[in-house]
Amino acid sequence: MDDRHMQIGEVAARTELSLRTIRHYEETGLVIPSARSQGGFRLYTEADVARLMVIRRMKPLGFTLDQMRDLLDATDRLDAAGDTLDAGERAALLDRVRAYHRTAADQVERLRVQLSRAEEFATTLSARLERTGSAARS
Repeated sequence: MDDRHMQIGEVAARTELSLRTIRHYEETGLVIPSARSQGGFRLYTEADVARLMVIRRMKPLGFTLDQMRDLLDATDRLDAAGDTLDAGERAALLDRVRAYHRTAADQVERLRVQLSRAEEFATTLSARLERTGSAARS
C-alpha cells in the first residue's frame, strides 16, 4: 500500500460513505485519520480506506459498533504482531475472527432468504398487474 494521503472527500467518494458517517466513525474510535494537514484537515491512507470498507461491509449485516471495534482490534493485533504472538493469544484472536465469520455467513444466508421472498413477492405483483392490465384492456 502506498503512503499517499487523501482528504475526507476523496475517501467518502471511494467508500461511498458520507462525510458525516466517516466523522462519526472517527468520533467512536473506529477509524482515526492517519494524519492532519497543516490546515487541520483529516488525511487518510489506503489502510484507513480498507478499514472503512470493513466497517461498511459489516453494517448491513447488523454488526454493532462494539462488534466492529472488537473485530478490527483482533485483526489489527494479528496483522501487527505477526509471528510475535504466543500460540494461545494467536489462537484466541483467530477464534474471535472465526466467530465473526460464522455470524456474517449466517446473516448473509438470512438475507438471501429475505431477498428470495422479496423477489417472489415482486413477481407475484407483476403477474397480477399483467392479468389485471390485460383484462382491463379487453
